[in-house]
Amino acid sequence: MLNKSELSSWLQMILIFRGLSSEQLMPLAQIAQLQKFQKGEIIFIQDSEATGFFAVQTGRVKVFKMASNGKEQILHLLNICDYFAEVPALDGKAFPASAIALEYTELIFFPRLPFLDLLHQYPAIAINMLMSLANHARKLAHMVEELSCKDVPQRLASYLLDLSDRENQANVITLDVTKTQLAATLGTIPATLSRALYRLSHEGLIAINGSQIELLDRDRLQNATDY
Repeated sequence: MLNKSELSSWLQMILIFRGLSSEQLMPLAQIAQLQKFQKGEIIFIQDSEATGFFAVQTGRVKVFKMASNGKEQILHLLNICDYFAEVPALDGKAFPASAIALEYTELIFFPRLPFLDLLHQYPAIAINMLMSLANHARKLAHMVEELSCKDVPQRLASYLLDLSDRENQANVITLDVTKTQLAATLGTIPATLSRALYRLSHEGLIAINGSQIELLDRDRLQNATDY
C-alpha cells in the first residue's frame, strides 16, 4: 500500500508537479495507484482505451509505435521520475502508442476522471499540465525534424551528445539501451546503425568499447549533426 505522505513528497520531483504546495500535492497522492510490471510486460497497447497516465517510480519503460510492416519506432525511453500518456489522459482518446516495461518497474498511475476533477479544483496543476504539453509538442517537433531532415550518422551524433549532456557532459558514456533499441529510437535498423557507428569511429569522433562510447571530439561531433 502507498504511503500517501511519502508519495506526496516524491511527486515534487515529477516535472509536471514541481512548485505545487503540499495542499495541492496531497489530493494527487490520494488518487494515485501503484502498479507493478515485470520485465517485458505490456503496460498498454496502441489504440486501447486511455484510462489515465503514469509516472515511473522505479525501473524503465519503452513507449513505441509499431507499423503495419512490423517496424518499430521508439518514441520515448523513460526512467525514474519521468511521466507518460498524459495527452490521451486529458483528451480521452485512445493511447496513440504502446508501452512496455524494460525491467521490473513500479509505476504511479493517475486515473483519468479523478485527475480531471483535480484540474478543476487546483488551477496550478492545470497550468503545469499546459507547460508539460507545450514541452511535449516541442520534443515531437524535434523528433520529426531529426527523422525527416537528418541522416542516421547525424541522428546518432545528436543522440550521443544528448546522452552526454544528461550525464553532466561526460566524455565517456554508456549506452542505456541495446543497439536494436537504439536503432529503433533513431528510426533505422541495426545494420544501418552499425555503419553509422563505424563512420563516426573511423572519422575519429568516437571510440567504441562494448556499450561504452568515448566522445573524442565534441566540437566535431556537434558539427557532424549539421553535415
